[in-house]
Amino acid sequence: MTATPIPRFTGDANPYGGGEPYADYRTADFPFTQYANLADRQLGAGVIAANDEFFAMRENLLLPNDAEFDPEHFGHKGKIMDGWETRRRRGVSAEHPWPTADDHDWALVRLGAPGVVHGIVIDTAHFRGNYPQAVSIEGANVEGSPTPGELLSDDVKWTTLVPRTAVGGHAANGFAVDVPQRFTHLRVNQHPDGGIARLRVHGEVVADPAWLAALGTFDVVALENGGQVEDASDRFYSPATNTIQPGRSRKMDDGWETRRRRDQGHDWIRYRLAAQSEIRALEIDTAYLKGNSAGWASVSVRDGESGDWVEVLPRTRLQPDTNHRFALPAGAVGTHARVDIFPDGGISRLRLYGAPTAGGADALAARHRELGG
Repeated sequence: MTATPIPRFTGDANPYGGGEPYADYRTADFPFTQYANLADRQLGAGVIAANDEFFAMRENLLLPNDAEFDPEHFGHKGKIMDGWETRRRRGVSAEHPWPTADDHDWALVRLGAPGVVHGIVIDTAHFRGNYPQAVSIEGANVEGSPTPGELLSDDVKWTTLVPRTAVGGHAANGFAVDVPQRFTHLRVNQHPDGGIARLRVHGEVVADPAWLAALGTFDVVALENGGQVEDASDRFYSPATNTIQPGRSRKMDDGWETRRRRDQGHDWIRYRLAAQSEIRALEIDTAYLKGNSAGWASVSVRDGESGDWVEVLPRTRLQPDTNHRFALPAGAVGTHARVDIFPDGGISRLRLYGAPTAGGADALAARHRELGG
């Protein structure tokens, strides 16, 4: 099967002419967005430094909502933009007023969870004539909590994830990444200057096996521990990945909700666990889902890609806006899990508490080493 090329956007967008600001926004469906956003603030991501943020703050890069545009919003420094925007670069003299080919601005991003990056979106929404001419992105794997100075030292090895590439204004600029390594930090470069509205970094979490071993029992499906949503029957209102995000849901769309069924079917999510694990307890939370929570739910576990599904929690009545806890009568060993909800509606979180088996722990450690951890 031939892969569909990712669309490329270059050049200015038209000046804003009034009406809906997103009406002429350029975007596409990117194949890598099935993976979680490793640069999610909810996971703990942050923009820890930037060389310049004269017009707009670097922290805007990771805001969860789409960038907003108010044509009348100006401040003392000029037009206030919902993104990260640097001042215009200048040359060294009247004879050479232009920036050099190497001049660029940068921001350092700490990923919320270390992992393998499969794709990156540089969103220049509303930056129509003040976006960077090109971008480049590098990744590094540095354990602990390094300072910006430590990350910028000569001791840190940076690996190119996106080479210097032209981008377009007022567009979602997507880049597939094929670098099978584990990264903790990114360096986002814009050449020579300009503005970026949002950054999204899609990939798979690769947790530190030593940390997981020290925890002992933990949530083996949690995104931050390496769990992953493989598929779901319905993503109409919100992504299924929300169900394995950290913490409790804080509002209705922070969970998973399906459209209303008008048939005799039901909805489901299938997960891959952090490793083969023995599950001993589970939680199904319906926080903030009050008139639209699932009526009933069951949970099943499968060991291996071709194993049989074994029901560990039979179909059980759920209450709205409630965290339901279940201790399993016996440990359930598996590599995958599935939650089925009846007939439709939603849940906000699924927690599966257990510990990797000996084989699962060995596989975790081997993958961590293979990816440079």
